[in-house]
Order: sequence, then C-alpha cells, then structure tokens
Amino acid sequence: MFKALLSKRKKSDWGWSGDYPSWDAVSALSGGYDQDVILDRVGSALMKVKMGEAVYERDSALFDEPEIPYSILGYILASAATSGRALHILDFGGSLGSSYFQLRRYLPEATCASWNVVEQPHFVAVGKRDFEDERLKFFNSIEECLSCTGVDLVLLSGVVQYLQHPHEFLDRLAGYGFPFLLFDRTAVHHVKRDRLTLQVVPPSIYEATYPAWFLNQERFLAHFFSQYTLIAEFPSYVQGEENLLIDGKPQGYGKGFYLVNSSNPLS
Repeated sequence: MFKALLSKRKKSDWGWSGDYPSWDAVSALSGGYDQDVILDRVGSALMKVKMGEAVYERDSALFDEPEIPYSILGYILASAATSGRALHILDFGGSLGSSYFQLRRYLPEATCASWNVVEQPHFVAVGKRDFEDERLKFFNSIEECLSCTGVDLVLLSGVVQYLQHPHEFLDRLAGYGFPFLLFDRTAVHHVKRDRLTLQVVPPSIYEATYPAWFLNQERFLAHFFSQYTLIAEFPSYVQGEENLLIDGKPQGYGKGFYLVNSSNPLS
C-alpha cells in the first residue's frame, strides 16, 4: 500500500507538507526511516565511493565532483586547534559514514583520531561488515561509543528533525557535556512552535516517506545555553536547503550551529 501511495504522487507532492498533531498521525501515512530500500541505496552508493568510483555520496545520490562542506570542516579544524590534539568525533545518525567519506581526505590523523557513527542497528551491522576501518567505527548508541572511546565533538547533520522526540534527545545530548557540538542541515523556522510534516522523497533518490520536524530555533538552542556558548550559526551547505518549502511555500530553512562547552577557551 505504501508503494502504491507513492506511485500516485505527482512531482509537486515531493518535499514537505502538512501540520500534523502527532508523530503517530504522520507515521500512519509514511514508511519510516527503517525501510530496507534506504539502507540498500545508501550502501550501494557508498561502496562506490569507498572503491573510488565516485567522489562522495549524500542521501544515496552520487557525485563526481567534490562538494566540501566548509562550515563543518572549518569548525572541526577549529575544535582540533583549540583542543591541541586529534579529535574523537561522534557522528550521530551518520548513515554508513557519508560525512566521513566526504571529509576524510581533508582530515589528517593529527586532526581526527577516530570517526564514530551512531546509527540504527541495521545500519550498524552493514557498517561494521562493509565500511569499518582503523578510524571509522559504528555503534548502536552514544553509550556504546563512550564505552570504547572518549568523544570530543558531536556532529549532527540532517538528523535532529527526524527524531520522534527531538527535545528529549537534545536535553540528553546537552547533559553529556561534550566539548563541541556541531549541527548542520537542521530544519528550523521562525514560527513560535515546532511543526510536524510529512516528507516525501523524490523517487530519483529512493521511494520513501517519513515524519519530519521543523523546529523553532529559539526553543532548539535553549537546550544548550546553560552550558554552551553559541559560536556561530550558518546556512546548510547543500544548495537549495537555505529555503525549504512546506506545502509549496517557503516556510523553513536548513541551518547549522556550532556550540562550544563554556569550559573551553574558545567560548
């Protein structure tokens, strides 16, 4: 039934729509993030990157020319310089290492000691089997990662808006007290409340739909101000995400934030 609903959609239906009262209400219309097609497409694409057949992958799409996320790279380098040593990076919701493979050529061992992806169990299983190496590791939870290594910087790229309870997660994230937090591709808007939408992925990427939040920026940042200093905010590096359409109208945008624990000199 899910695929039948997708096949009936027009191009104008792709993207974000609706203003739903609950996660359950959207989930009844969507397939969720654990669909096999997502893992299959991402795994196939990243394998080509690993084997040198493509330059990088994003959301299962392959690219032959490099697209450097300068904000992410710059703040990772700044964090390493502030720390005076190579960083142990936790990439929460990092797929099969998409950001790692995109950035690895620009991150020498003196900057990045390890890149640790926390993901859904089926992604972790494939990651360990096909992509793990001396620097790239995969874990089922933040706690599992911390049992193996300390964490200096947490990267969250295009992930918070896809959590069922984003504010509970952000409270928990702040409680760890990690030295550096780096958000990118986070869907926010200026409306004084969060908005829950249905996202329909263009079939050229893969056939999927899932719930997606647009978060109020002030409420989002309020989780961190007691312990962190906001050093910078910046637009998403992905062209077009600086102006996101809901129901065909520009009502949201992709945003990034770099926060430093107040005990760090950079703050």
